Amino acid sequence: MSSQILHISAKYIKPLFIIISVVVLYRGHNLPGGGFIGGLLAASGYIFHMMAFDVKTTTKKMWFNPFQLMGLGILLAFSSGFFGYFNGAPFMTGQWVEVAGIKLGSPTLFDVGVYFTVIGVILTVMVAILDKQE
Repeated sequence: MSSQILHISAKYIKPLFIIISVVVLYRGHNLPGGGFIGGLLAASGYIFHMMAFDVKTTTKKMWFNPFQLMGLGILLAFSSGFFGYFNGAPFMTGQWVEVAGIKLGSPTLFDVGVYFTVIGVILTVMVAILDKQE
């Protein structure tokens, strides 16, 4: 039995959770948050959508493959450590570059990698679990 209220709310809550997760990811270095919490929020939005509809409908609307997103996240997080290494510092030493007045750093790349990894792991597991139940 499906609920019309649940369907309508899921269409609005999923994008809202993703937007909030990106904000939490962005502010993660100076305030509480970061890649892990942001990834949990984004995955929660997709899980809510899976509960409202079904796994197949949600996976069709995903613009990514969760397993590949997990791999990309691990690759980004690991490769962020080489920026310090190639500049003569120890592995995983933070390095910053200023581009158009904005400071970009390797810790941000690491956080984005963690963000993608958390989303990928949670959605891969949830799709595997919920797909078996249907």
